[in-house]
Amino acid sequence: MNFNSILIGSEDPQRLVDYYTRLFGAPTFADGGYSGWQIGTGWITVGPHDEVTGKNAHPGRLLWNIESSDVKGDFDRFKQAGATVVREPYGPDGAADELIATFSDPDDNYFQLMSPMGPSA
Repeated sequence: MNFNSILIGSEDPQRLVDYYTRLFGAPTFADGGYSGWQIGTGWITVGPHDEVTGKNAHPGRLLWNIESSDVKGDFDRFKQAGATVVREPYGPDGAADELIATFSDPDDNYFQLMSPMGPSA
């Protein structure tokens, strides 16, 4: 198996497309109301969903992560582009070489920048 993408449904997908475009650049594809960006080998896609209304009532329930070898630099770049900061870069359990920064999109979906972690890091 291979996990390859996440789809974020919204009643106002264009608002999310505008937000993520400021962070990631122009979408890699846009078709039929869906827009997506390839980040590394994975994809994030935004589109309409008839079962989604308003903002996420539980934004911490699901967080998607972007691995970055320069969390502080990418954090600053995202912040300058208008990203909503939930938590500035920090080291879990005080680890200075493994950083995580948390953001929220306009629908209150959380995503994070993370230092490479794990055995291959």
